[in-house]
Amino acid sequence: MEDNQLQQWVERVSLQYFARPFLHTATFNSRLKATGGRYFTNSHNIEISPHQLTAFGEEETEKIIKHELCHYHLHLLKRGYKHRDMDFKKLLAHVGGSRFCNTLPERSVQKGEAYKYMLVCKQCELKYYRKRRMDVAKYRCGKCAGKLIMKSLDKI
Repeated sequence: MEDNQLQQWVERVSLQYFARPFLHTATFNSRLKATGGRYFTNSHNIEISPHQLTAFGEEETEKIIKHELCHYHLHLLKRGYKHRDMDFKKLLAHVGGSRFCNTLPERSVQKGEAYKYMLVCKQCELKYYRKRRMDVAKYRCGKCAGKLIMKSLDKI
């Protein structure tokens, strides 16, 4: 799908569910991986993740569009447009938008695969899992303040 098709889609959803026109720009941003979309308060533009469209289809992407349009219309009406505001929550429920987007398949990793290192407390043997190496001399166990040992999960 191209940006111009997304623009038409957002305009159509805006008129259909909000009875107000979308007068700004909607584009795809392939760098968005942890979020489904963004609304910019300065420019009033909307960006949508194309990864959500390919992974979960048009139905879920339309829920993301509705979510961003809630921010857009409430901000322009000078009402509560932030996630914590009751105006936002009510409008989102009314139009059927999603509060959170689905996690992309490549971002959800199994526990054993995600972590490369395990820290073990010498005293209480509590285990901490880490993705990155760290200097264990600078840290202590959060439970008993014992010394930590780093083990690589690749060798285990």
